Amino acid sequence: MPHYRYQPVHDRVALPLRDRTWPSRRIERAPLWVPVDLRDGNQALAEPMDTARKRRMFDLLVAMGFKEIEVGYPSASQTDFDFVRHLATSGAVPEDVTVSVFTAARHDLIDRTIASIEGLPRTVVHLYTATAPTWRDVVLGRSRAEVHALIRDAATHLMRRAEERPGADVRFEFSPEVFNLTEPDFVLEVCNGLTELWDACPDRPVIHNLPATVEVATPNVYADQIEYLDRHLTHRHSVILSVHPHNDRGTGVACAELAVLAGAQRVEGCLFGNGERTGNVDLVTLALNLYAQGVNPMVDFSDIDAVRETVEHCTRLPVHPRHPYGGELAHTAFSGTHQDAIAKGLAHHAKQAAELGVPAEKAAWAVPYLPIDPGDIGRTYEEVIRINSQSGKGGVAHLLHTHHGLDLPATMRPDFSRTVQRVTDADGRELSHKDLWDLFRATYIAPGLGGRGGRAGHGGQGGQGGPVELVSWSTAEGGSGEHHFSCVLRIDEEGQERHCQGTGNGPLSAFTDALRAAGLTVDIIQYTEHATTTGPGSHAIAYAECRVNGVTCWGAGWDTSLLTASVQAVMAAVNRAEGGAAR
Repeated sequence: MPHYRYQPVHDRVALPLRDRTWPSRRIERAPLWVPVDLRDGNQALAEPMDTARKRRMFDLLVAMGFKEIEVGYPSASQTDFDFVRHLATSGAVPEDVTVSVFTAARHDLIDRTIASIEGLPRTVVHLYTATAPTWRDVVLGRSRAEVHALIRDAATHLMRRAEERPGADVRFEFSPEVFNLTEPDFVLEVCNGLTELWDACPDRPVIHNLPATVEVATPNVYADQIEYLDRHLTHRHSVILSVHPHNDRGTGVACAELAVLAGAQRVEGCLFGNGERTGNVDLVTLALNLYAQGVNPMVDFSDIDAVRETVEHCTRLPVHPRHPYGGELAHTAFSGTHQDAIAKGLAHHAKQAAELGVPAEKAAWAVPYLPIDPGDIGRTYEEVIRINSQSGKGGVAHLLHTHHGLDLPATMRPDFSRTVQRVTDADGRELSHKDLWDLFRATYIAPGLGGRGGRAGHGGQGGQGGPVELVSWSTAEGGSGEHHFSCVLRIDEEGQERHCQGTGNGPLSAFTDALRAAGLTVDIIQYTEHATTTGPGSHAIAYAECRVNGVTCWGAGWDTSLLTASVQAVMAAVNRAEGGAAR
C-alpha cells in the first residue's frame, strides 16, 4: 500500500508545546456537554430527521439533563428553520436550557439564522469558517489574511444583528473549522480578536470551539494543541474553551478525554457517536467513562435502553450490540472464565452489602469484568451471563441459581456444563435460563422421559423414567432410630414388579439397602439439598452423586417434600447409570 502518499501531522502543522502538563492531571468533574445530534448528527443521516423525530430527540436530551443543545442549521434547510421556529413557539424549551444554532460566516446566512431564533430567550449562535491551509487554498480560495477578514466581518455583522434584539440573551460561539490542521498562531490571532470584538467578560463569555474536524493524529497531539491554546488565549476567564472531536482514526473518545485534561471545559458530540464519516465523539461513552471513575457525569443514563431505542428511532441507525455501555451485549459474557468470575463477583458483592447492612445497589462496586453495575443504567443481570458453546460451568450455575433457585454442588457443575456444551455445539444456538432448566430437568430429574417426569411420593407413582421405575414407596422410623424402606420396583428387563425392603440409619441408606435386594448396588458418594424459594409450599431440590453397580452418575429430585426430593435424586442417578449416562 502506498503509505508514502500521506504526511504525518508533524509535517503539516506546527506543534509548539514542549512543556506539556496535561499528562499529570485528572478529570474530577464533568465538562459542559453539548449534544449536536440535531445538527451535526442530523446532517450525517441519509434520511435527515423530520420535525416529529427532531422533537422526540430534543425531548430526550432535555429529559437526560443536557443544558445546552445544538438544534439545527436553520440557514441550510427549511426543515431546520421550521424546527427552530417550532421550539420558539411551542414552549418546548425549559427555562434552564439554552438552544444553539449553527451558521456559516455569510451575511445572508446569519440574517436567516437570527430570524429563526426570534422568541427564544436564551441562544448561542455558532459561527464557523474553515481555517486550515488546505481548506483555505482548495475550498475557499483565499489567503490567510482574507480568511481572517471574512471571519471578522461576519462576526461584526452577527453582533450587530444580535444587538437589534434588546433583552434577548444571545451569546456567541466560533469554530475555526479544521482547527487541528490550522497554524496555532493563526487560531490565536482569530480567536483573541473575536474575544475583544464580542466584548466577552466572565459573566458573558465567548465560546471558542476547537474541532478535530478530521482526525489526523494520535490523541496526545490534539491534547498538546488544546493546552497550547488554553495557555495563550487572552482574557482566558472570559472564554469557554470547547472541543468537537470526530472519530476518523477511531480515537475520538480519547481525544476528548485528553483535551479535557489539557484545559477544555466543554465538549460537543452525539449520543452513540453518530456523525459524518466515522462519526462525532460519543457522549454516552464519555459520560459513562466518568461515571465509572466515580465522577458525576451530570446527565442521566439510568435507562440506557430507552435512550438507545429513541436514538435508533430518530436516526434510523442501529447501535452496535457491543457498543460501550449502551449496546445490547455491552455487559454480556459468553466466555466460561468470564462468567465464572462475574458470578463469583456478584455473589461476593451481595454478601459484602449484607454484611455492611446496605442495599446491594448502594454498596461500592467491584465485580470482575463489569466496570459499572448494569443495574445503574437500567439493565438486568439476566443480560450479563448468557449461554452458548463458549460458556462454562460458572455461568450455567449462575443462571440456574438466579432464575430457578438451584445451587448446584461444585463437583456437579462440570458434569452439567459438559451436557450444555454438547447441546450448544450441536445446534450452535444460545440457551436461555428456561432452556437450561428444561435441560437440567431432563438430564437429572427425569432422565428417560425427556423432562416429562412426574412426581414420586409416599405410596405414589414414581415418575423418574428410565429402565428402573419406582412404582410406590414408603418409609418409617423404628424406635431405635433404624429406618425401614418399602418399595415396589419395575425393571424394564423383567417387566415385572418387585417388592423390596431395606433398613438403614436413615431413609436414604434404607432405600439403597432395598435397591440392593433388587440387584442394584448403590453407594451415595455426595448428597446435598436446599430449598429453592422461601415460604410455605416452596420446592426443595436434592442432588445425589451415586455409584450404581460401579458406574458413577449424578441425579436430582425436585419436590415440596424434602424426603421425596432426596428419594427422587437417588432414583434419577440409578436410571442415568442404568441408562448409559455414566460420566
